[in-house]
Amino acid sequence: MSTEPAAAEDPGAAAAEQAESPGPEEAAPDAGTAPDATEPASDPSESDGDGETTAEGEAEGEGKSKADGDGDSAELSETEAEIAAQRELRERIEQRKASKQGPIDAGTKLSGTAADLLAAVRAVESGEKPVASAFQEPEPARRPAPSRAPEPVRPQQPAAAQAPAEEAVEAVRGVLAEGGAPPALAEQTAAVLGDGADGQLRADPWQLLRVTGVRPEQADGFARALLGAECGPDDERRGRAITVWLLEQAAVAGHTALDATTLHAALGQRAVPEPDAAVQSALAEGDALVFQDALEGTEVPVQRTDDGGAPDDSEGAEGADEEPERPVRVLIGLERYALAEESLADGLARVINSLSKDEDSGPADADWEAAAAQASGSAAELIRAVAGHGLVLHSGGEEARAEPAALVAAATALGLRVCAAAHSADGRRRLARATGADEAAVTVAGLLSGEQGPGRDAEGALALDLLVVLDAPQLDVETAAMLVESLPDGARLVLGGDPGVLWSAGPGRVFADLLSARCCPQVVSRTPDPGPIGELTSGIGIGELNQVEAPGKEVVLVPVRDPAEAIHRTVQLVADSVPRAIGVPAEQTQVITPGHGGAAGTRALNAALKERLNPGPGRFGGFDPDDRVAYVPAAGRTTLGRVVRADAEGLHLECDGAPVVVPKERVERQVRHAWALTAHQATGRRWPAAVVVLPGDAAEALSRPWVYTAFSRAERHLSVVQGVEQALPRAVAERLWKDRTTRLQTLLRPQVPAATV
Repeated sequence: MSTEPAAAEDPGAAAAEQAESPGPEEAAPDAGTAPDATEPASDPSESDGDGETTAEGEAEGEGKSKADGDGDSAELSETEAEIAAQRELRERIEQRKASKQGPIDAGTKLSGTAADLLAAVRAVESGEKPVASAFQEPEPARRPAPSRAPEPVRPQQPAAAQAPAEEAVEAVRGVLAEGGAPPALAEQTAAVLGDGADGQLRADPWQLLRVTGVRPEQADGFARALLGAECGPDDERRGRAITVWLLEQAAVAGHTALDATTLHAALGQRAVPEPDAAVQSALAEGDALVFQDALEGTEVPVQRTDDGGAPDDSEGAEGADEEPERPVRVLIGLERYALAEESLADGLARVINSLSKDEDSGPADADWEAAAAQASGSAAELIRAVAGHGLVLHSGGEEARAEPAALVAAATALGLRVCAAAHSADGRRRLARATGADEAAVTVAGLLSGEQGPGRDAEGALALDLLVVLDAPQLDVETAAMLVESLPDGARLVLGGDPGVLWSAGPGRVFADLLSARCCPQVVSRTPDPGPIGELTSGIGIGELNQVEAPGKEVVLVPVRDPAEAIHRTVQLVADSVPRAIGVPAEQTQVITPGHGGAAGTRALNAALKERLNPGPGRFGGFDPDDRVAYVPAAGRTTLGRVVRADAEGLHLECDGAPVVVPKERVERQVRHAWALTAHQATGRRWPAAVVVLPGDAAEALSRPWVYTAFSRAERHLSVVQGVEQALPRAVAERLWKDRTTRLQTLLRPQVPAATV
């Protein structure tokens, strides 16, 4: 590792803004303007270094409620029993809402068992069906094993979201003006709250918290302006709204639910005087759901008599029949993510259990073995695992992608319908190069939308026998649920990726949960990434930051003393040093830094890089033709491209080879410059050269997954602009993943048999 000297300047500030997380700025840049604030910021009360909410603590709450009914409850699955147990609570919800609106419109994007159960709950609540008939399990109506459809069905593309009517926007703008909120929020507020948004705001000003970027203190000011003396911190509407807001912030940080004690503590920090009452109000209104999951690794406590002995069965049948309660953790979550996680667990169980054992339904065992014999090492192991199992996990670095590619080639040769999906367009190109089959390589988003891949069969399932998904750590629970529910019965699923990289921008830790659950075979690649960069990242993966030999300047360390010097040296590296010494032009070099804010965040770096590489007046929202940009149409979906032109329609971009037009009113929220990215934005992509910037005020944002992800984005050359000194090796050695609270392992446990790994 070579080192270059650096000059000195005053140290930078704003360390808190450096912390990177898949949060509001990560999901949608500069999303929304809030009252009395120019930019949303992460909240330290419920998040730490990288913005992820801590979800540790002792479980508390009432004992698990029992579902009403007769003998049918014994036949319910764990998920069904849990939903049925909330029936009485939901009846109270509907009684309170009956005078205002109909049933809660949620879960409409889900399918499968989770959607069926939700429909059953609502049928009971409305009186259409008695409990016994609503929750009686019918004979499963499964789709037949996949067959070759000569003409795959392409789903119609969903229509673009309709903008709210101008009259509705004007009405909301008037209410916002009364409360002192920025008029710019009117369109977004009308879209979020729907019909009668102005009336909803007058009745409950804290509904403004549902708008992206608005914070509790800003909603409090808005409520005080509208309600006057009626407004107080103990208002039930305030407690309910802040409860939902905290759960949404937790989802931004990756959690699908929050421990009840953690949620109560966060509410207390937000000056909610009675946190438990606020949570109960949110549950009663149907804004959140409660779950009680048995704690892993705990045993049912043995009941003892007063003299220390075990109870005598002869003392009475009632005492003998009672079972001691198993310790549980009480979790609170939003319905959207709870149902997605349940749907994902149900779909994975179906994939695991529905693989046909009939040799007439696909290639014979001998054919699979012959295909494995033509491969070697981990690739052969992967082919053998897929031959006998519906779900297989594969882990490894960049070079290990050759093993799923070998599987794709082998399965295609066996006559199976195969598709391989990657996280990004760049990942798709690398996958197509590895497999040698462009038509089989797609992106996950393109596959689900129907723009890429084989299309769907007459039943609406993907016309596939085998789906291989790489970059699986980037799957959030909603995307994973849609993928799994789209598979026909009998199809195989392989999830592969590098377990050392950062997790998904959306809620959940699907790949990590499946690795921990050990519910299916896991193939760990023995193929290391080559060269000095591969050696460096391999060490980081096990907690060691080693010096590596880099005779061709594959890895260069550039020490700096302050953020100003870091920006200067970064621009110099991208524009001069790397093109001259390494032969990689500036347009193929990517800058990666821990956060958007701060003295050397993406904003500051992009401003400096634009001035050097593509100067211009920025006539259209700060952008000029040929600017490198990141386009974020929805939370967690970032595509990279360049500006083509601007006109009355909006900003014209070319993203991953496709034209995109961003309307003028959305440019500020959805587009930012992209010479410099965060590690989360860079995940799933690689560049010939990468410059990783670590200014001194970013030390607290660093962790092993962040460093591993950032350093492994480089193919030929890596420059590290380093101002954190010993904080870097400490982060690699000591700071692991910040855990996320999820329920996937708990939901999977009763649905799948113990797997031989």
